[in-house]
Amino acid sequence: MGQHEHVRVAVIGSGFGGLGAAVRLRREGITDFVVLERADSVGGTWRDNSYPGCACDVPSHLYSFSFAPNPDWPRTFSGQRHIRAYLEHVTDTFRLRPHLRLGHEVLMMTWDAEELRWEIETSRGTFTADVVVSATGPLSDPKTPDVPGLDTFEGKVFHSARWDHDYDLTGKRVAMVGTGASAIQIVPAIQPKVGRLTLFQRTPPWVLPRMDRRISGAERWVHQKLPFTTAARRGFLWSIRELQVSSFTKRPDNLGFIETMAKKNMAKSIKDPVTRRQLTPDYRIGCKRILLSSTYYPALAKANVDLVASGLSEVRGNTLVAADGSTAEVDAIVFGTGFHVTDMPIADRVVGADGITLAESWKDGMQSLRGATAAGFPNWMTIIGPNTGLGNSSMILMIEAQLNYMADYLRQLDVLGGRAALAARPSAVGAWNRRVQERMKRTVWNTGGCTSWYLDSSGRNTTVWPGTTGEFRRETRSVDLGEYEVVRPPKKAEEAVGAATASPRGLGAAEGDKEKVA
Repeated sequence: MGQHEHVRVAVIGSGFGGLGAAVRLRREGITDFVVLERADSVGGTWRDNSYPGCACDVPSHLYSFSFAPNPDWPRTFSGQRHIRAYLEHVTDTFRLRPHLRLGHEVLMMTWDAEELRWEIETSRGTFTADVVVSATGPLSDPKTPDVPGLDTFEGKVFHSARWDHDYDLTGKRVAMVGTGASAIQIVPAIQPKVGRLTLFQRTPPWVLPRMDRRISGAERWVHQKLPFTTAARRGFLWSIRELQVSSFTKRPDNLGFIETMAKKNMAKSIKDPVTRRQLTPDYRIGCKRILLSSTYYPALAKANVDLVASGLSEVRGNTLVAADGSTAEVDAIVFGTGFHVTDMPIADRVVGADGITLAESWKDGMQSLRGATAAGFPNWMTIIGPNTGLGNSSMILMIEAQLNYMADYLRQLDVLGGRAALAARPSAVGAWNRRVQERMKRTVWNTGGCTSWYLDSSGRNTTVWPGTTGEFRRETRSVDLGEYEVVRPPKKAEEAVGAATASPRGLGAAEGDKEKVA
């Protein structure tokens, strides 16, 4: 495949982050871009996760783009099918299809210091781009634990994010490994049809009732006819969450009241005191992601469900052995064990200015400037980068804040004129991360007494933003050029000296030329 194409911007991924970036580029008047997507359709995590019961735990009107409100959400919390359809709709509404390159998996991105551009090798040809916007997302590569003896298992094995819809679970003995956000949706969805369900729980989650209901035809009619009501509903949902943030970030001791609500929610369905004890977390609520379900506990109380209150430690043929020594014979294993979040898989495929990969650069923990750019990787930015995750609100708010930053970054490159790149100064990256980690110290994610997927291998929280979405928006409204070095194409030594002395005037002259033209 000898295809080669040069674009101004290459966007990697077509989930909320990638499609949001594409819409924003078009609205900024930039049409010279492609969206490289490894799968055969858009949707990101909402395309990949199609397991039974898959739904969002953020209210629909908040879990959507502010620039593409949807008055027709059928429920207060949307199911996967509707979110995926929404993303297809956004793709069509903003005419993004011509920019999509489906089936293009990015194999390697390498910075070309001579030409000041990225060379991008994909499974279907090579691209070069002045700027790369990586929107591969934290929930894109499933994590399956390395369980001894798993290769001896004779039944069916799959991860929740790669659900095998051809395999019929009816009447089967099924093991569910993990009790995170996916598992608590899968358990109630498959419990009625399986013969026996064995749930392996390493750490119990805190579960609050899910206030989901159908949105009435009348409400939807009002939202269609009076668009400001959709915006108002979104604003209301947003402000409630902004007000809650300080409990998580500054005053974790205030969370006791919410723990009481969670315990009451459990007590309604789980009558057996031993099971109740096994299901009650020993850490502060919010330390791990708070889960929402009104059907999880009732499903666990059913006669065909066994709770094993310890992790899966080995597999012997068709027998699963838990860490506490108990065993279960099963026909299928479903792993609901999450994703590679703190070790971003795309990082192995990015080679920066110093000839090292982003993964090597981040081996002691992910660090970026304002969640977007990384030292040593000019003109490369990420959407949903390090420390942009949220414990309690909508990631779409964070994505939109990062799109503001992306838009200003491209504007700054325009102002610089000629061939130029911006490289994040290591000192600025360091200063930003020290601020973030300082604020992290008193948050529930660090003090709550749990080990969560928010923490990397050295125990640093490189995932969550320790403030409100409003604060993050202010921090990413514009690019501070003081935090960057301007990189120009390499010149001969004497030319470089001349350019260095002339550069401030040079910029002024360019401005002057513009005025004359005007």
